[in-house]
Amino acid sequence: MLPEITVEELSMGLDAVVMDVLDQVAVEGPPVDAVTLAHRLGITVAVDARQPVRARYVRLSGARGRRARAAIVLRPEPRAERLQWALAHEIGEHVVHRVFAALGVDARQTGPEARESVANHLAGRLLLPGPWFAADGAECGWDLSRLKARYTTASHELIVRRMLELPPPVIISIFDQGQLYFRRSNVPGRAPAPSPAEIRCWRVVHERGRAHRVRHEMRLIQGWPVHEEGWKREILRTELETGMDCC
Repeated sequence: MLPEITVEELSMGLDAVVMDVLDQVAVEGPPVDAVTLAHRLGITVAVDARQPVRARYVRLSGARGRRARAAIVLRPEPRAERLQWALAHEIGEHVVHRVFAALGVDARQTGPEARESVANHLAGRLLLPGPWFAADGAECGWDLSRLKARYTTASHELIVRRMLELPPPVIISIFDQGQLYFRRSNVPGRAPAPSPAEIRCWRVVHERGRAHRVRHEMRLIQGWPVHEEGWKREILRTELETGMDCC
């Protein structure tokens, strides 16, 4: 994306911009409501059920002599978390230039892919700000249910994906309708197939519809159900030993 910038530098730049934005609009703790955030940043939010995309960032022409106004046009969504994510992404588009400035990168030299990627990172951090999320995760033992109760505007999947951007070393697995949909680690190497202990933990969560946790070979395996009418999703978080690589 930005080959001259390290992952650590990018992460620090993203976190700095997000915390600066939240401080600017006097948001002092979770949950972060993207609608409120947009309004406080002076961004007009409108709804258009006819547009083909979930959200788009536009500039509205003002009267002669006045600057164009920022606006985000949203398509109605049945899920509140999807609407929050879409809006947070477009807010990321609005402030993406601050990240490039913080990194000393000329925004004119970047392509649309870099801008889109940075806006995606900003969206996740706006809803789950790094310093707050890291502290809350450590305090509650990274319990997904408790984190979701605190960060209500973020989806379960976004919460666990953000865990992959922070220590400690873990593997995150997501099962949809009994099939492994996502499995990734935040340590080098490819995440191995789920272990027998992980599968046993998943089956308890899947069949009984309740959170479950086990320790196996000094590893903590936690699982949570995200069950709805006609759909079952389960999420596992497996801790790894510090310094351990994936296979």
